[in-house]
Amino acid sequence: MSNLAILPIIIPMLSGIIVAFTNRNVRLTRILTKFFSLISLAVAAYVTYTVFTDGAIILETGDWAAPYGIIMVADKLSILLILTTNFIATAAAFYAPNSLTMQQERHYFYTFYFLLIAGVSGAFLTGDLFNLFVFFEVLLMASYALIVLGGERVQLRESIKYVLINLFSSMLFVTCVALLYGVVGTVNMAQIAERVAEVDQKGVLTTIGVLLFFVFGTKAALFPLYYWLPRPYIVPNPVVSALFGALLTKVGIYSILRVFSLIFVHKMEITHEAFIWIAGLSMLFGVIGALSTNNIKLIIAYNIIPAIGFIIMGIGVFNVDGLSGSVYYLIHDMIIKSALFLLVGVIAYVAGTSDLRKMKGLIHHYPLLGWLLFIAAFILAGIPPFSGFIGKLLLLRGALSADEIAITIIGLLSSLLILYSVMKIFIRGFWGEKDDSKNYSKKASLGLVLPVVFLLTISVLLGIGAEYIYPSIEGIAEYLLDPQIYIDSVLKE
Repeated sequence: MSNLAILPIIIPMLSGIIVAFTNRNVRLTRILTKFFSLISLAVAAYVTYTVFTDGAIILETGDWAAPYGIIMVADKLSILLILTTNFIATAAAFYAPNSLTMQQERHYFYTFYFLLIAGVSGAFLTGDLFNLFVFFEVLLMASYALIVLGGERVQLRESIKYVLINLFSSMLFVTCVALLYGVVGTVNMAQIAERVAEVDQKGVLTTIGVLLFFVFGTKAALFPLYYWLPRPYIVPNPVVSALFGALLTKVGIYSILRVFSLIFVHKMEITHEAFIWIAGLSMLFGVIGALSTNNIKLIIAYNIIPAIGFIIMGIGVFNVDGLSGSVYYLIHDMIIKSALFLLVGVIAYVAGTSDLRKMKGLIHHYPLLGWLLFIAAFILAGIPPFSGFIGKLLLLRGALSADEIAITIIGLLSSLLILYSVMKIFIRGFWGEKDDSKNYSKKASLGLVLPVVFLLTISVLLGIGAEYIYPSIEGIAEYLLDPQIYIDSVLKE
């Protein structure tokens, strides 16, 4: 049973190796990619069912007991994020053949796609900090290849910035792991959590905690570390943008959620209060960025930043409602961001441009795309009864119960501005009279539209099915509030 924990990593890893040998036969590679993605999704769903039914699955690789061996921990939080990742990966697998050029497909897109999923899954599952660093590097190496796939000048320019920022944060990450090992003598997260309470060097631990937050905050694109994000996420193919926007920053925010609910919980008056201020600034500056551009892809990219702000707000509040809201909003945002990146990719394709000023009356030519965007905007902004509303309601309720009035007001204001920033695409690009001066002859194939419909359907179900989903999310929040449960399950004390 414990071997189930490694399958979400092994399946995409092996799939990537297999499709590397079929890259010249693009049709076969496409079929294999879709098949392996569906297999991975089915396995993730089965493991999720097992974890929610029987409890966390702890894999001690090589039968080396924790904390001596490499530990994989499939608890409710990590496996739920892996299931969400596989929903997104499956949509991307069916979207990609209709979006990529034949040359991009032959240059190992599908191999790097699977390696990215394997790296993300490993980061969610690992039970020690060093392997978290290792899986970060796996997903980053895959992302380096994906961001330059196509070889356009703008891709190469933005990739340099992306690579340099991530190389610096990775160097700092491994340095922090070494420092923490020097203080507590282990990299196993459960044992670190057990030992930090016994260590006298509180100042050193606080410094390491701040540095780790800097590392994860850079990867999550929190204020003021978000400056690198928007453009590197829009220059690749839309399917790559969707994977980046949905997954990469979320691994950073997951790391903050895990580390600062398990290990660094002894100076909350410093760390978690700072989180709330950073959350508010992330919301405001992210929305300002989204409102300041007429590039429809940039609008969606900038909207990643306030979403991360909402999630970090719940971690800062650190109560049941706040953490429930963070987990709910994290899952919601992974799905809706991937759907929006795929959707604006289709819109830019049929319109022949990403510039909103050069679009008009698209609703007359592409009504389905227009109404899909309308629904997606409502989901993103948190209009009831959609999933964004459930997450934000929990977050704001948690903030109010903690007497954090300022962040509540900022959250409400930014929600309205998020709605306007995306509805701006609908109002200016789709609404209005038919523009006969432009030749809108390109067709949005079913292969491009159906993955978007698939993801939006999941997002809608997250909202209208909240009555059935919320108890599980609340259980995860209560689990995060009691680190001893995680420690006992891993160390078997």
